[in-house]
Amino acid sequence: MGNVESLGRVCGIAAPALPSLDQLLPAEPLLLMGAGPVPVAAEVARAGGMVINHLGPTMDRLVEHIKQLASYAFQTADEHILGIGGPASAAMEMAMGNLLWPGRRALVLQNGWFSGRFAEMAAGVGAEVEVLAVPEGQAVCAERVAERLKGQRYDVVTMVQGETSSGVCTVDLPAIACLCRQHGALAVVDAVCTLSTMPLDKDAWGIDVVFTGSQKGLSSLPGVALIAFSDAAWEQVHQHPGPRPHWCLDALRAQHFWQHHQYHYTAPVSGLLALHEALRLVCEETLERRFARHRHSSLALQAGIEQMGLVLAAPRPIRLNSVVAIQVPAGVDNARVRADMSSRFHVEISGAFGLDIVRIGQMGEQCRAPHLFRVLHALGGALTPEGAAVDTSAGMAALESYLSHCGDDVI
Repeated sequence: MGNVESLGRVCGIAAPALPSLDQLLPAEPLLLMGAGPVPVAAEVARAGGMVINHLGPTMDRLVEHIKQLASYAFQTADEHILGIGGPASAAMEMAMGNLLWPGRRALVLQNGWFSGRFAEMAAGVGAEVEVLAVPEGQAVCAERVAERLKGQRYDVVTMVQGETSSGVCTVDLPAIACLCRQHGALAVVDAVCTLSTMPLDKDAWGIDVVFTGSQKGLSSLPGVALIAFSDAAWEQVHQHPGPRPHWCLDALRAQHFWQHHQYHYTAPVSGLLALHEALRLVCEETLERRFARHRHSSLALQAGIEQMGLVLAAPRPIRLNSVVAIQVPAGVDNARVRADMSSRFHVEISGAFGLDIVRIGQMGEQCRAPHLFRVLHALGGALTPEGAAVDTSAGMAALESYLSHCGDDVI
């Protein structure tokens, strides 16, 4: 008894009396129309509410299913598909930490915030890093890459398929991957905001490593990432001289779990269950129909935005479908607009990293007609008090007109 009393007395910090989650969250949930996370389907939400043994037979079957489903999403026959307990940034770190080390050379194709992070991670593991940078809001073209690769030797070339920070697509990605192969470099691709929202054919395009997160195009719960290695890339993983800079992100250790069902670390079981359902829904819809749904949803929204009187930030030839970037009208405080959209209309969109733009996500469950009308109305309603010359009614009419002519691809 005395010991219990003694233990009680050492708790010098009082337990905080904080509100429950029900009291913390808004009475009406926000519609997430930013650059991620995104809304999830009911099946995904239900799966994410379960917990199973991370080493039991059900998990073994789950892992095998996820790899098969991911093979379809990536369009690859790779044997080395791994899941990671962490964001897509962790997958980026896995790629850099397992393919690069002192004495290795990386070329980073940079056109924005997310493509630039490759350079930081590559330098962090001791690689020699060169950056081929173009102004933010532009795309890296194959011609510039070809010029840089002439007479230069790189072990790895990194790029993003979609630069989430500016809404720009690397339209030359297949050609750039081909150039990498011709010059003996591994092509590493960030497909975080693009996988399942637009075509990506890993094997046909000759991509060596590609990764994505769970919370964007796949429309699953945040906290899980997927990465796929080609045979050539996996050979390089084995050549790492060690010691390896990360333990949880060591691809060979991860392979013990994802290939042999052996312990690595406690897997994010709820996230994997949710991801399984999200990938299954991708397969059920088929990539072809999913690409069409995303394309038409985004084009409908873009038509409404332009008819409203706003200017899209990315030129049409390099414009992403999955993240629509909009120039903020002169004199308008974009942070105040976004706050007004959240508080008054219960719709959330994203700001940016330096550019004076706002971004609307068009990924997964965001690409549903009711969401398009709601976000466009909220944007117009929040811009008007700021003095912006917008015609919300015209934008809504343009959105309706586009959707009425695109069939059943937007649901």
